[in-house]
Amino acid sequence: MVFAHDTAMALQAAVTLVNSALEPVTLSSPEELDEFLSDFGYTGRHDGDQAEVDAVRATLPRLRELMTSDRDHAAALVNEMLFEAKALPQLSRHDGFDWHLHAVAPDRPLADRIIVETAMAMIDVIRADELSRLGVCADDDCKGLVLDLSRNRSRRFCSTACGNRNAVAAYRARQAAT
Repeated sequence: MVFAHDTAMALQAAVTLVNSALEPVTLSSPEELDEFLSDFGYTGRHDGDQAEVDAVRATLPRLRELMTSDRDHAAALVNEMLFEAKALPQLSRHDGFDWHLHAVAPDRPLADRIIVETAMAMIDVIRADELSRLGVCADDDCKGLVLDLSRNRSRRFCSTACGNRNAVAAYRARQAAT
């Protein structure tokens, strides 16, 4: 399944946000949030203060719940999130990107826009019955989220570090068995 660019970016951003709460904690300063916003192309209001960072971090449990829920619960959460934000989807074209959806005004707080953009992206995932593209890292010691946008659905680890750690462990286990 190939998702639209804005859907894929919103999903990747949400996974990055949720995983930022794991050790070592990242996205805890205005500077780190600036970098995140730049990496994922968020536009609109950005206060650039610690209160905004704290508000974004407060969304993480809700985003994690959404992205790890079964299809029916995810649909209910999406509806709840969009209702609470009084979302009104509209087509937008800006910054070199063709028509895509925005559902809240650009002057709304960043945390609200993140919740709504993630909910809008999850609409595509739910409608396509592609929740299997989201999961928890296969590393037994990690709780990171994995977004698998590959064709063959082969991504199992949230990061290269987790993948490498497991490859080394498997290698060592094979060497010990011989």
